Amino acid sequence: MNIAGRTLIRISVFLLTASILFGCDRQKNKRGYDFIPDMVYSRAYETYSKNPNFKDSVTMRVPVNGTVPIGFTPFHYTIDSLSRVKAGKELVNPFLPTDEVLSRGKIIFTTFCIGCHGILGKGDGQLYSSGLYPLKPRDISAAPTAKLMDGQIYHTITLGFGSMMPHGAQIRPEDRWKLVLYVRMLQKQALMARDTIPAVKVK
Repeated sequence: MNIAGRTLIRISVFLLTASILFGCDRQKNKRGYDFIPDMVYSRAYETYSKNPNFKDSVTMRVPVNGTVPIGFTPFHYTIDSLSRVKAGKELVNPFLPTDEVLSRGKIIFTTFCIGCHGILGKGDGQLYSSGLYPLKPRDISAAPTAKLMDGQIYHTITLGFGSMMPHGAQIRPEDRWKLVLYVRMLQKQALMARDTIPAVKVK
């Protein structure tokens, strides 16, 4: 090996040794010097504070057109009767009424629906029966709701209907579908209960 080669090796070893030694110079319990400190210690701006990095000085940026947050499912329907009917024809429940799905649906129903609609969905929840809410909630176990398509119920949960407030922001899309299946189960139970009531003879 010639002199130039040996010199290059010595320089490389020296630089490597220096990097190791100086890299551990800050504190033993923390990493060494940062090669790009402006990225490691970049200045953070509060959401509504002014930001000199942008022409409009706005920190919170508008999302790029055509993009949606991770995990967000777009809902291309509006809060009107025609759109509700359209949703009933187009939307199909991706879940089957398994024990696991119904169990999850019951949790969602108990969390978000029972206060107004009651345990059996008859519209006799605590908010109404206590007098805190003046309008009687819909009996979702009765025939009018039972005749709705799954997509219509999903639309109602998402955007609301009548005096019912929307719950699309509180309940994830998959849980809304599971809630629909749980409502269907309540409707079947109500129908079975009505069928088993003995007929009363009128004299």
